[in-house]
Amino acid sequence: MESARVVVIGGGNMGASVLYHLAKEGWTDVVLVEKAELTSGATWHAAGLVSRMTAGHALGICHDYAVDLYKTIEDETEQGVSWHNCGSLRVAATEDHRAWLMHTRDAVLARGQECRWVTPEEIAKLNPIYDTSHIIGGIYTPDDGHVDPSGTCQAMAKGARMRGAKVVRRNRVTDVQQMPSGEWKVVTEQGDIICEHVVNAGGYHARQIGAFSGLDLPIVPMQHHYVVTDAVPEFEAMGHEIPVTRDDYFTGYLRREQGEALIGLYDTHDALAKWREGCPWDSENELFEPDYDRIMPWLEKCFERYPCLMERGIKRIVNGAITYTPDGHPLVGPAPGLRNHWLACGATVGIAWGPGLGRALAQWMVHGTADISMRGFDPRRFHSRVDEDYTYQRCRENYMTRLSLPYPQLQYETCREIRSSGVHDRTKALHAVFEEAGGWERPRVYGKPEWGGKEPESWKRGSSWEAALAEARAVHECVGISDFSAFSKFEITGPEAEAYLNRLCANRMPKKVGGTCLTLLLNEQGTIEGEATIARLAEDRFWFVTGGPSERRVWDWITVHQRGSEDVSIRNLSDDWGILTVAGPKAREVLAPLSDASLENADFGWLKAREMSVAGVNLIALRLSLSGELAWELHAPMDQLGAVWDAIWDAGQPHGMVPFGSKALEMMRMEKAYRGGHELANDASPVHTDQMRFVKFDKAFVGKEALAKLAETGSSSVIAYLDIQMEGTDVLGGEAVYLNGEKVGSVSSGGFGPVTGRNLAFAFVKPQAAQPGTELEVIVFGEMHKAIVLPDAVLDPQNLRLRDVAAALETA
Repeated sequence: MESARVVVIGGGNMGASVLYHLAKEGWTDVVLVEKAELTSGATWHAAGLVSRMTAGHALGICHDYAVDLYKTIEDETEQGVSWHNCGSLRVAATEDHRAWLMHTRDAVLARGQECRWVTPEEIAKLNPIYDTSHIIGGIYTPDDGHVDPSGTCQAMAKGARMRGAKVVRRNRVTDVQQMPSGEWKVVTEQGDIICEHVVNAGGYHARQIGAFSGLDLPIVPMQHHYVVTDAVPEFEAMGHEIPVTRDDYFTGYLRREQGEALIGLYDTHDALAKWREGCPWDSENELFEPDYDRIMPWLEKCFERYPCLMERGIKRIVNGAITYTPDGHPLVGPAPGLRNHWLACGATVGIAWGPGLGRALAQWMVHGTADISMRGFDPRRFHSRVDEDYTYQRCRENYMTRLSLPYPQLQYETCREIRSSGVHDRTKALHAVFEEAGGWERPRVYGKPEWGGKEPESWKRGSSWEAALAEARAVHECVGISDFSAFSKFEITGPEAEAYLNRLCANRMPKKVGGTCLTLLLNEQGTIEGEATIARLAEDRFWFVTGGPSERRVWDWITVHQRGSEDVSIRNLSDDWGILTVAGPKAREVLAPLSDASLENADFGWLKAREMSVAGVNLIALRLSLSGELAWELHAPMDQLGAVWDAIWDAGQPHGMVPFGSKALEMMRMEKAYRGGHELANDASPVHTDQMRFVKFDKAFVGKEALAKLAETGSSSVIAYLDIQMEGTDVLGGEAVYLNGEKVGSVSSGGFGPVTGRNLAFAFVKPQAAQPGTELEVIVFGEMHKAIVLPDAVLDPQNLRLRDVAAALETA
């Protein structure tokens, strides 16, 4: 029986990257086990594209790192990777397409990389065989290209071996078991290996490998074609290699493959999955028969854009599988519910993602967190109701829409109403347009019947923005009601519940029954794992509320950190309890006649909680809200939520009550300068986010020592609250921020202020750029706009509205 610190299962680009980066971090007692040869799964037939042309900040950093690594690893390892620095193009045929590409360009610039808009004339010079008559331009990243996938995998594996890591081929893993000691036993054909950590980088087989340990991983391999033509003589006369060119008209890409053309095609009508029941264990370097009928419509469209290719023959067609997840992002991070069991699988473009995500996972394993936000890749982002059918339907939809314009209003169409609140029928009848949050149907905005239940798509402000603005203003002027049942609700009880929470959370738990606190959950590096509102309902009972999409991740965090000797009980009541928010200056007038308790300031003050009844339903009421107005959150049993809504709705009509959704709340959040999910991630600490007021150093808590060092030394990036001088549009997140022409950071989130009329945003910038009054510039859809750093919330910084000070003064 062998032993190792880490066993990595799977020898594709993801597994080789994890091995390589663990070795670079100093963990050299690591072994990679591969059932066949390295690269014998999806890696060997990949097209090898690696582009910086990515709008997402964390994923973009991974793409940038992959480009940089592939440029240098050949010198490091003397293993060829055939790096082609030909650049990339993506073309636009419409103004909407231009807007998306300009936003992508802004995000690439924010990461310090080169990306520029190019005209049809410039595109014709870069790619002379492309017909530019149908386009208005495109974006060009000159410093990227394509690579030999087999070479990259072999190079990273060699680099790991050079540092002491081990690679074992032709050795299938047949079981993965956790031992009573907490260690893992990886059972292989050549014997057992006992290890502290196990990493599932199993590619096609990742779902089956996960099942050994009781996991049902949401991964489906989807069939994907690319075509290689006969030789293209025009290439030889160019004097340069054409950029990898992406064109949504034929939903694909084209690059040079030696003297030929390689054309990748995505079927947007009837994508096919493979191996839904599991990939055969003897599958190795496997391809499928080409499906000419399926790809011909897209190939013909490609030939319209490349007329010279019509005269060329087809040399070969590659039909291989690519792993997909329901949201198209990989599974990288801790496996749900298991300690020291890690995932590095479900990668759709493992060649581009492998190096950066492998590095991030290695950092996470060694140091307790990564230097980029892992929220979008964390396997625990999927809710517990994701089953095999859900996975298949969503993966198929994701494949078919991969090259569609990702409008900010876009929502998935398959597998909806998986989790619905007790008032879903009420909000639906009011023409709510729903978004998915942790599997819940959450009202996003209340629209019009002619919308057909979908938010009109636009890159800039449109009718749904106007509807949300009207909702927000009605809340500020009168009163509104919202369904925020998507939040996760945990009940924590027991004699040691307070001590447990104080140890887990940076803030101190309320001393008195009826108190609440906002707190951050930190890791050992002092960065943010989660945020929660906690109410003390009894001496030994606490109500813990956090975001819906964070449910499994935060549940893991709080249960993993529970000591076995602690007398604490934790229950997840997210499905059993719903939340209604009543907010606005008339909220008390609506609720008071329905309640069995006094709602006056003296009896029920701001940031307080109590158990009471509304409309005869016993519930938990919290006097707080992101709206910035007098408000109560009403947490009630889900099966009685409808009765509470009906009574409040009827009582609210004489006061002008309106329903409001998350889009209106986002506007109100920005006016109050409340940090949101885009700010509160594992790549930021309370020092970065200016939230040290929620930290109490006079007690022990997870991450205390690291945070104290950060507070002493400061950070190279801190949050800034911006007033951007622009009209007609809002930031999407990721836009570059400049000070005196120098890039100093990027936007994390933003929105319009419904009361003040200001265009607001949060950005992480260099400390010298974060001083109040500093004049900055933000590039939005390719245009520079002036911005001023604000000192505090633009609306009611003293929280007089929330505290209802006017009412208190009138009473006095």
